[in-house]
Amino acid sequence: MILFELKCTNGHHFEAWFRDGGAFDRQAKGGKVECPVCLDTSVVKAPMAPAVSTSSRKNSNKQQGEHRAKEVAREIIKAVSKIQKHVEENCDYVGDKFAEEAKAIHYGEAEERKIYGEATDQEAVELFEEDIPVYKVPWNQRRDS
Repeated sequence: MILFELKCTNGHHFEAWFRDGGAFDRQAKGGKVECPVCLDTSVVKAPMAPAVSTSSRKNSNKQQGEHRAKEVAREIIKAVSKIQKHVEENCDYVGDKFAEEAKAIHYGEAEERKIYGEATDQEAVELFEEDIPVYKVPWNQRRDS
């Protein structure tokens, strides 16, 4: 396995593991390597120095990895917050009546509109089985302070 530093045409840098250099080349040529930030599939290997394994380098790499993991987590939380804000501003909240309301809208028994709310796992399966398009979105609980 080999770790490559990659770059998309929008200038985002990220890392990915591949079996070997040929595996990266095949996947990149087939458009199967995409930037985790902007989903661009025009990705190239970024210049990188060869890694020499020393204990101080291992510690440095570990710290860099932890820093990058925290950075990625912050980016994910920020993206989820944007999605949540958009949904709250553009959709009607129907609470735990989500599955019931989604079915009523789908079958023309209720006004066509965008909704959000909560559904049990069983209700979500039923919606899927009835070909009712719904999406599960991570949700940050608001805290009053």
